Amino acid sequence: MVQVNADAVTDSGIWFRVESSSAASAVRRAAERLGAQVEMSGARIADLAIVAAELTSNLVKHADEGVLLLRPVRRDGLAGVELVAIDSGPGMADLTVSSQDGHSTTGTLGIGLGAIVRQASWFDGYSLPGRGTVLAVQVWPAEARPSPSWAGALTRPLTGETVSGDGYAVRIADGRHQVLVSDGLGHGPLAGAATDAALAAFRNAPAGPPATVVGHLHRGMSHTRGAALAVAELAPDAGVLHYAGLGNISGVVVDADDKRRGLVSLPGIAGHQRPTIREYAYPFGPGARLVMHSDGVADRWRLADYPGLTEKSPLVMAATLLRDAGVRRDDACVLVARSWV
Repeated sequence: MVQVNADAVTDSGIWFRVESSSAASAVRRAAERLGAQVEMSGARIADLAIVAAELTSNLVKHADEGVLLLRPVRRDGLAGVELVAIDSGPGMADLTVSSQDGHSTTGTLGIGLGAIVRQASWFDGYSLPGRGTVLAVQVWPAEARPSPSWAGALTRPLTGETVSGDGYAVRIADGRHQVLVSDGLGHGPLAGAATDAALAAFRNAPAGPPATVVGHLHRGMSHTRGAALAVAELAPDAGVLHYAGLGNISGVVVDADDKRRGLVSLPGIAGHQRPTIREYAYPFGPGARLVMHSDGVADRWRLADYPGLTEKSPLVMAATLLRDAGVRRDDACVLVARSWV
C-alpha cells in the first residue's frame, strides 16, 4: 500500500498489505522502530513486537486481502502504538472464544489472540463469518491507563499513492466535543497539504459552534487548493448534534433503532471564493452514532448488516465500514463518534 522503510512514522500512520512472511517481518520491524520513536521502554517494545507478529501471522495464514495500519497514538502527555488489522477472510463466529489461549480451529481464524490480549493495553475487535475480521490493538507504556475513545477514524490513500488527501481531527474545546473530516481536492501531496492546513486550523480554532469553526478553516486554507469538509459537535447530554459542512462529505446519524438521518452539507469549497456556511441541529440521543466519510467511501452501508457492531468501539466500527465500503480508486476516510450518555 505504501512504503515500509520509513525511518519515522507520522501520525497518519503506514498501511501495509500483509500477504507473505516478508511483509509480516517488515511490519514487526516498523512497529519496533515506532515504539522507539515514541520512547517506549525496551520491555514494552518487546510486547509490541509480539502483538505485531501475532497479528501479521494470522493475516498471512488465514486472511484474504489482509492489511494493517500502524500509527502512533497520544493522550494525556503519553504516546503509544496502535495497530489495526483488517481482512476479508473467513471470520469468526465468537471472537471471545477465539481470544482464549490455545484456541485454533482448522479452517477458521486460529489466531492466538490470547497472546495479543495479554500484551495489549487496549484491544477491541469485530468478526462476522464469511465477511472477515477487524482487530484494533494499542500498546502503551506500562503506566498508561487508556480507555475507549468517544470517536475513532481511519484514512487510506488511493491505491498507488503514499499520501492521502483525506484526513480527520478530534478535539474538546471548552467542553465542546467536535470532529472534522476533510477531503482535499484531487489526490496526492497537494490534496494532502490542503487537508493538513484544515486539520491545523481546526486544532487551533477558537472554541465555537461548527459554523464558526468552518469559517475559521475556510480563512486558514486560502493558500491551498481547498477541500470539502464538515465539522460536527456532539452534545448528547442535550440530545443534539450540530453540523456544518461544505462539499461532498457525507454525514449520517444512526439512532439506537438503526434509523438513519442524513446531515446537510452545502455546496462549496473551503479555502476558495466565499461559500455559504450554515449550521443545522439534529436529534442525538442515547445510543446514537455519528458516521462521517469522504466520497472515497460508498454510501451503501447499513449498520443493521453488522450484528453487534454498534457495541464495538468507534475505531472498529470505522475500520469495518472502510473495508466494505471504501473505494479503491479514491482516497478514503471514515469517522465514527458515539453518544456517551
